[in-house]
Amino acid sequence: MKKSIIPFVMGVIAVAMFSACEKDDEEDPVIPNEEELITTVRFHMVPASGGDTITWTFTDLDGDGGDAPVIVNGAALVAGVTYGTHLEFLNEVEDPIEDITEEVEDEAEEHQVFYMVDGADMTVSYTDSDANGFPLGLTTEVMTQSASSGSLEIILRHEPEKDEAGVSDGDITNAGGETDIEVSFDITIQ
Repeated sequence: MKKSIIPFVMGVIAVAMFSACEKDDEEDPVIPNEEELITTVRFHMVPASGGDTITWTFTDLDGDGGDAPVIVNGAALVAGVTYGTHLEFLNEVEDPIEDITEEVEDEAEEHQVFYMVDGADMTVSYTDSDANGFPLGLTTEVMTQSASSGSLEIILRHEPEKDEAGVSDGDITNAGGETDIEVSFDITIQ
């Protein structure tokens, strides 16, 4: 009788060990790419011919679902003017304030900023790119045409498919990926 119990006990121990190993493998956490907390977006516009910088600011210190964000639209734009622009993404919850813009720039192949104009007579063109020659969008050129009003939506997309149709031209339709932040500013062109 003793001989038949020993192989049974050994078999149970072996199964338990294999199960334990499989469980450890299954329980090893997959660390996702943590999204950055972006509380503040600043969109700076400088007239190419010289003049004061116009800054539009979006601030939401408590994130989605809390208090409404504070949006400060800059001065009206002037028709027929070209503006050089640059974006800042900040985490103002950190002390000192964390500049997310640097991280986006360091991971340029994994990010793209999209600009969608609605109603206002202006165009936005990319002036920067990642190491593969695809647009990044931290800097742009804005050309205003005629007096008008509308909105400008700015979306920072994480891991977009930059080689899909239209994406390099700023069309977000086929971009995929995930939105890190999306803000909208009212625009007036005089």
